[in-house]
Amino acid sequence: MLDRSQLEAFAAIVEHQSFERAANALNITRGAISLRIKALEEALSAVLLVRNRPVLPTVAGEVLLRHVNAVRLLEQDVYRQLVPEGGRHQRARLAVAVNADSLASWFGACTQALLEALPVALEVLVEDQDHTGPMLIRGEVVGCVCSESKPAQGFEAIRLGSMEYRCVAAPAFAQRHFPNGLTVHELCSAPAILFNRKDSLHDDFLKMLFGVEPRQYPRHYFPSPVALLGAIQSGNGYGLVPMQQAQGPLASGELVDLCPKLGLSIPLFWHHWQQEPPLARQVTDFIVRFARAALAFSEPPDVSLQETESAARPRARIGAG
Repeated sequence: MLDRSQLEAFAAIVEHQSFERAANALNITRGAISLRIKALEEALSAVLLVRNRPVLPTVAGEVLLRHVNAVRLLEQDVYRQLVPEGGRHQRARLAVAVNADSLASWFGACTQALLEALPVALEVLVEDQDHTGPMLIRGEVVGCVCSESKPAQGFEAIRLGSMEYRCVAAPAFAQRHFPNGLTVHELCSAPAILFNRKDSLHDDFLKMLFGVEPRQYPRHYFPSPVALLGAIQSGNGYGLVPMQQAQGPLASGELVDLCPKLGLSIPLFWHHWQQEPPLARQVTDFIVRFARAALAFSEPPDVSLQETESAARPRARIGAG
């Protein structure tokens, strides 16, 4: 039987990425938390932490962190069953990772309903698509939204639907920079609005539109979906916006669609543990149902086609807007 105080010390160090900060959070000394980790590593005959700055879990530590988080959720479920009245006031800590565009659109509304329905203290981590998967594997989150259809070993991926994007601009900006529509020549002088330097969605769209990938064009970076949309509405540039955000301004005439015959459809998947505690399974079921109602969802004809289509599509702007 693993010692619970040692497990909690380990989890605190991973969470705070520091022995000192973890010791302060647990209200114990730096020496005491070091002794707990030493005893835990000796009991498991494995090095659990890379002692750098920041402190990170080893591969063995990632396995243990998933165990700790699963135990916490299982204990919460037992408490709810045995002490129903007390369980109503207890919330299990639970973290998920999503892309910024999802958080600004369907996932924001999803969390409101989820927190009303389930007894969780939710932490939403916003990260680039290249980092959400590793966060799940390390045990930092119980699930993540990403565009990758193939799960890692020990995990499952459920198709949520597709995020639809439109290339939009303010009417005055469109008239000034694109009087004849989107052309490669005008792209060289018209500023684009991107989320950050990791954002490849704009380049993917231009490559799909022109067959080449224009790189020499001016761009602004606004690392927030709301700020990005606001910059486009203010006439500072043009860019790709999720249809859920763009449909209102498009209907009112505040924005115009620069390429009405061509949009970008990015498939999204929910990755989660294969063996989920009951509460985590409820979260998975809730998110999948909500996402499929909010996103453009249709079952692919078969798995091989799903994987082929996913590989052929541009990569989603996960975390990068």
